[in-house]
Amino acid sequence: MFNLIMFSVEWENNGVTSVPTARMFEYTDQHIIDQFRVDGSPVLESLTALPCLFLQEGTGNEVAYVGQINRARRVGTDLSIEYTFDAQVPPLENSMIHANRAALHMPYDFEFSRNHWAVKDVDLYRFLLGNVRPRRQRPTVFQIAEHENIEPALASAMMPFDAGFTDVYASIQQASADAGLRCRRADDIWENAAIIQDVVALIDRSRIVVCDCTGRNPNVFYEAGIAHTLGREVILITQNEQDIPFDLRHLRYIRYLNNAEGRAALATALQTRMQTILGH
Repeated sequence: MFNLIMFSVEWENNGVTSVPTARMFEYTDQHIIDQFRVDGSPVLESLTALPCLFLQEGTGNEVAYVGQINRARRVGTDLSIEYTFDAQVPPLENSMIHANRAALHMPYDFEFSRNHWAVKDVDLYRFLLGNVRPRRQRPTVFQIAEHENIEPALASAMMPFDAGFTDVYASIQQASADAGLRCRRADDIWENAAIIQDVVALIDRSRIVVCDCTGRNPNVFYEAGIAHTLGREVILITQNEQDIPFDLRHLRYIRYLNNAEGRAALATALQTRMQTILGH
């Protein structure tokens, strides 16, 4: 068996929240209710021993998590719970859960649109073994974290480490700041022995990655490929449109001139694009 807790908002790990007791055991079979309720009250010690599926309302790309209720207690008309996610189980999409709703004893679509706490007579981990794809092979040249940890206010710049790009980088930083972001470059940090690891870690944490293709720098092309593979929002810029690789010609890019007027225009264009990405 497992607990299923549905909320209308996103879940945060290592959290504390509350569930109205009036919403307990909704969409739960009666024989299960009888097992976990005594004298009208839920048997919290038995319930917290079960794994838990933490869901946000919806049937699309909302994110769900598997974890555990560490503590539950009654507070007035609510149940206060402390919970954590299982770090060994990747986040799930509601669309996958909805597609397998019968197997999870969730046959009704409206169960995906109501805050409640249900208990399902299903082996949750056996279900996951049969329906969650195994983890893919990890890179060996560099390491990426098992789970994403994007910093919402972080942008990064991938560009040649050359004095001729110093003012360009300053324009990217200004555009980022005006869009509510802070921008960093790999040479701003030294966290690992290998610079490629710092580069990849920076890309992986970034909300937006700006790649300057000027001069056809192979390192920048490599870094752009990593950013695209990791699913990051990438903004391509260049001083020469012929420097955009053939495989990226179908993507929009910003062309700029490396003079005061051109860099000012670049900063404006970048800020506009960043704000669009961020939804400002």
